[in-house]
Amino acid sequence: MASSAGTCTITEETFGTIKKIKFDFVAGSGASVNSIGSTTTTAVFNGNIRAMTTVGGAGGLAPSASWDITVKDQSSVDCLIGAGANRSATTEHTKEASMGAVANDTLTLGIANVGSSNAATVYLYIR
Repeated sequence: MASSAGTCTITEETFGTIKKIKFDFVAGSGASVNSIGSTTTTAVFNGNIRAMTTVGGAGGLAPSASWDITVKDQSSVDCLIGAGANRSATTEHTKEASMGAVANDTLTLGIANVGSSNAATVYLYIR
């Protein structure tokens, strides 16, 4: 089976008090299953991560059960402090506490255990 890298579209809202980042991705396949292309924000962010919502892909594109994400700063520190572990494959899930902060850094999404060619969307809210 041939491998192919996945894709990730990032939408950044940087105006107002609350900043919002949307990572919309489709995982790769084969040996590239955890590859989703460029996943780093263009903007630099500051503040506490107030909430994170994950939404699995519809139908046959839902991630594998207990898939994982990290959101790392430029020092490779997971700003979610582990809160991105074991996400639901079929249920929208929001986490509102016990997450870290970001200080003048771009943010990079990482994925694991999503499954070949599966999709999900991750929303971050920073204040």
